[in-house]
Amino acid sequence: MFIENPTPASSTAGGRWKHSRRSPRQWLGRVAVASAVLVLCPLTTVTVSAQQAQVTGSPGHRVAVIDVGHVFKNLPAIQAQINKVKAELERHEAEIKQKREELNQAAMRLKSLKVGTPEYARQEEHVADLDSKLRLDMRRRHSDLGEAEAKIYYDNYQRIRAAVKAVAVHNHINLVLRFNSNAVDPQNGESAAREIMRNVVYQDDAINLTDTVMRYLEQQTDGKKVATGNRAAIGTSR
Repeated sequence: MFIENPTPASSTAGGRWKHSRRSPRQWLGRVAVASAVLVLCPLTTVTVSAQQAQVTGSPGHRVAVIDVGHVFKNLPAIQAQINKVKAELERHEAEIKQKREELNQAAMRLKSLKVGTPEYARQEEHVADLDSKLRLDMRRRHSDLGEAEAKIYYDNYQRIRAAVKAVAVHNHINLVLRFNSNAVDPQNGESAAREIMRNVVYQDDAINLTDTVMRYLEQQTDGKKVATGNRAAIGTSR
């Protein structure tokens, strides 16, 4: 827009000089302004580029993953609690088996008695009482054990969440997603369906927090054991 070839080196240029209404001093002034603009344009471009580079170079969000199921299955403290409930359940099943056998024997004796006799009536009432108590005991114990197991999973999941938060904050991680590290069985329809429904399609092993969180939880457990031991020692010394 500013280039009008002010150099008087050709006849055409000479013609332009001849017919121009501006003096040579005015032309030189316009050339100086054009040169200044051309010089300033690259500087402006560099400044904008530097700003863009600064924005682009700003740290983005950091993401990690954790296999919560793996923590539940392999953390010793959680497994100890679950095994305690399982042992209680097995003991309860053994008691139920014994009571059911007692009920079966009472029912067989009832069959050997003559219907309508006082002894038959007493035995029939005894069988009904055993059956009622057995059913009630089964419902109560299964309910209690189910609640105990649910409490274990809930409480420990809250512990895992707190540990994940602590590790994430320490490492400046903004988001932690759950994933399943179990190998997929292509011959098993349910396993294949779980694979398709996974939220995390791919992750780098470097962003897997599972082992780190487990170590964190183990250190917490060891710390609680030490604190408990110290309190016990203090109590003994008193």
